Amino acid sequence: MIPTVVWGTGNVGRAAVRAVEAHPDLSLASVLVHSPRKVGRDAGELAGLGRALGVTATDDVEAVLAARPRAVVYAASGDLRPDEALADVVRAVRSGAVVVTPALYPLYDQRGAPPEFRDPVLAAVADGGGSLFVSGVDPGWGNDALPLLVSGLGSTVDAIRCQEIFDYSTYDQEDSVRQLIGMGHPMEYEPLMLAPSVPTMVWGGQLRLMARALDVQLDEISETLDRRPLDTTVRTRAMGEFAAGTQGAVRFEVRGIVGGEPRIVIEHVTRIHPSCAPDWPSPPDGGDGAHRVIVEGRPRIVVTVEATDEGENRSAGGNATAVGRLVNAVDWLVAAEPGLYDALDVPLRPAAGRLGRK
Repeated sequence: MIPTVVWGTGNVGRAAVRAVEAHPDLSLASVLVHSPRKVGRDAGELAGLGRALGVTATDDVEAVLAARPRAVVYAASGDLRPDEALADVVRAVRSGAVVVTPALYPLYDQRGAPPEFRDPVLAAVADGGGSLFVSGVDPGWGNDALPLLVSGLGSTVDAIRCQEIFDYSTYDQEDSVRQLIGMGHPMEYEPLMLAPSVPTMVWGGQLRLMARALDVQLDEISETLDRRPLDTTVRTRAMGEFAAGTQGAVRFEVRGIVGGEPRIVIEHVTRIHPSCAPDWPSPPDGGDGAHRVIVEGRPRIVVTVEATDEGENRSAGGNATAVGRLVNAVDWLVAAEPGLYDALDVPLRPAAGRLGRK
């Protein structure tokens, strides 16, 4: 068994505790939390398992890493604290642990990552013998493993489009929805996630990964952005009211240009209510969210993935698939040489030993 720490018990961390507990080759060694209200509580309770796991949450990072866990699932957010998240991850790698996380966008494409992110990790790998793999859902398997797999089913491929289409009122992170993405703010508000070059910072690495796997050179990466206001005031179940005239929907593309044409595209269509921008793409079943890959070519291939968790919530389902990609890579990383890995290095494997397990 591989002793594994889950660091953080928010949207991603809850799913990580459940995934580690379910994996036949991993054992939950510790759970690290930030909030004093969570210290001393059982991990099973924090993860919503409905049963105790016998592992109580702690905020003592030094003691947890001093125990030399073999693996760490870093589930704390890096959206608003990238420097702190990088420092935490480097600390865990230097302790000798295999670390998996969705938190550090620049390291999804580790070969093209800025030196200020890549160099500290490589130094920690050299010093401590740990490893790092950064991935998720989107960015993550929704625009690396899945589209690349599907592209191999065609005879010719003209373009690849990866879509995330979501109603963000189901997303259990109101600060990000309102502040980072700008939902409910006046249209003149400039949300950080939509600022020029930020989408490329987050998703550009995925375009470079796909281009590398497809053996093509990107001429450039470009962005498009469209925003729509709400026609009427809406009230959401989890986040309260969003006023008429404020931002209600966002659509953007991050485009990989090959031969002067957008050949590899990552598109996001995000709403706070389905009534906003009804002419934009919607999930095919009319639900709250989906990830879709469209391979234009011969044949034309469309694959849609809809995941649910925590009471049929699709945002929670997406988080759970991100966690699955990471947690299920831990045993492969433990067997591999210490290093800094990306999605083209780490295989997506069957759920061996888990069919029918509770």
